[in-house]
Amino acid sequence: MTIFQNARFFTTVNHMKDLPPTRAEVAFVGRSNAGKSSAINTLANRTRLAYVSKTPGRTQHINFFDLGDERYMVDLPGYGYAEVPEAVRRHWVELLGRYLQSRKSLVGLILIMDSRHPLKELDVRMLDFFKDTGRPVHILLSKADKLSRQDQQKILAAVRRDLEVYPGVTVQLFSSLKKTGIDEVETVVANWFAALDPAQDDNEDGTLPEAF
Repeated sequence: MTIFQNARFFTTVNHMKDLPPTRAEVAFVGRSNAGKSSAINTLANRTRLAYVSKTPGRTQHINFFDLGDERYMVDLPGYGYAEVPEAVRRHWVELLGRYLQSRKSLVGLILIMDSRHPLKELDVRMLDFFKDTGRPVHILLSKADKLSRQDQQKILAAVRRDLEVYPGVTVQLFSSLKKTGIDEVETVVANWFAALDPAQDDNEDGTLPEAF
């Protein structure tokens, strides 16, 4: 499959009113420094499609990438401890929350977690916040190469047990460095695109909890 490998930058959005016309789209989100940009670059087989920085929180807008076939990949702002001015943080928290709650063309969410530190409090809050939409979530346990194979399987099994309270949430191991887990992500997202017919109108309700 090559869903992501034809990705090209389309637009960046800083306000809901500037969102592009609706297409089927899959969004990527995660805590700052969880490896989101690296995962996007790996899936797209590119080195700098999404900006990778040692400074958490550099993605402050919603970035849209054209996948072809009337589909988008969406890179959302990281949440967590990013050291940015409070006014900027509040703006992007509101933007992220409204997008996740109101974007009818969003067919599913890819949630990136560091496999060494999965299901942190903010990750759980994101799952709780998004579950009311009824849309699926697929979790990538990133940086899996930093764990032994035995520890990888232990972490994967433990996270799966914890996710039993979240119907529609699936999880896998992923490594941008070793380029492992790509086919599994492609299959999940291909099924989302095939199964869901996005609506064509949006509203602007929905805000993230203050803790983000």
